Amino acid sequence: MSVGRVARSLLISVRGTLRPSVPAQRRSYSAVAEARAVLENELDAIRTAGTWKAERVITSKQGPEICVDGSRGNILNFCANNYLGLSSHPEVVQAGIDALKSYGAGLSSVRFICGTQDIHKHLEQKLAEFHEREDCILYASCFDANAGLFEVLLGPDDAVLSDELNHASIIDGIRLCRANRLRYKHMDLSDLENKLKESQSSRMRLIVTDGVFSMDGDVAPLPGICDLAEQYGAMVFIDECHATGFLGPRGRGTDELLGVMDRVHIVNSTLGKALGGAAGGYTVGPKPLIDLLRQRSRPYLFSNSLPPPVVGCATRAVELLLASSEIAQSMAAKTMRFRKKMMQAGFTIAGSAHPICPVMLGDARLASLMADDMLKLGIYVIGFSYPVVPKGKARIRVQISAAHTDEDIDRCVEAFIQTGRKHGVVS
Repeated sequence: MSVGRVARSLLISVRGTLRPSVPAQRRSYSAVAEARAVLENELDAIRTAGTWKAERVITSKQGPEICVDGSRGNILNFCANNYLGLSSHPEVVQAGIDALKSYGAGLSSVRFICGTQDIHKHLEQKLAEFHEREDCILYASCFDANAGLFEVLLGPDDAVLSDELNHASIIDGIRLCRANRLRYKHMDLSDLENKLKESQSSRMRLIVTDGVFSMDGDVAPLPGICDLAEQYGAMVFIDECHATGFLGPRGRGTDELLGVMDRVHIVNSTLGKALGGAAGGYTVGPKPLIDLLRQRSRPYLFSNSLPPPVVGCATRAVELLLASSEIAQSMAAKTMRFRKKMMQAGFTIAGSAHPICPVMLGDARLASLMADDMLKLGIYVIGFSYPVVPKGKARIRVQISAAHTDEDIDRCVEAFIQTGRKHGVVS
């Protein structure tokens, strides 16, 4: 074959690669159309089931009262994780402004390259002090903290024992590790003991539980868990996202509330709820563990540093709680006021003594319709349904904040009674 013919053959081959034939283009368009049809059918099924999750647009800062697009006047917000009302606290906001001016909008880097500022180290020290642990490592979120821990700590010779209703981020984090995975029945100490017996040949065993389970507001039986851990030579991990800042006499969390701070070995929690409500998560625990996470934890090594304004806000929130437990102590009376009045009205409220107050309704469509009617009465709540909660367990999850007044709580209860009567939930 001549050089010219070879060149022409190569050119035709390259052109064929870069410019697909018409039939190939049609097949590609057809595949996209088929995929679009599959997606639309899936979305239609969600709408038909009544589990569509619309996003309401808030046009104000977060607080006990908010402005919602399309609604007249301020709306009472009973749906945020703003447990201590610190999301718009003047000192917390000012600390974020000061950090923005002094340290900039962001680091454009991960921590180990050029993303560690002195304010990051200061916040880690404050969080370790708050939880009375040796050291702390910051993440972009607690989801990342849960994704980064188990893979580093546990290997194929180890075992992890996880409550069946643990948060999705814990479940996903455990999936990343190579340990033997055992799931025990929700808060069932007998089943946990059986799983500990099954895994006695493991090198290390880690019991993993939410401190407070976010959908039901129930509190893990930590004293019993710690007893079993010590009996069978295991470690204890808790996720404290729905406890840090307001549970316990000083707001340290579930372990303080139940008197086991010195018996829980590892704590993960968030800056995105009670501690300012912006973003960020962290792990506190033994210093060798924290040092190892800095070397090997993938979400830490491959995610940008927390932005300085977020660090500034969170630091001030922690400082306020270290200085006084007054805000945290105000939660109990407000929580019990709502729970008592709602149960007297005939509603079923899950959990006990926690600011998460799930109003159990069962039907997903009912939960959604009631939430919409509550908004018309000036109360912002959201219906929770599958897959966020199990099928048949739909609810409206009310969350009490220290920023709510007694009058706010009473107004919320009255709106529930009015809406509940309309839909036949209460008489």
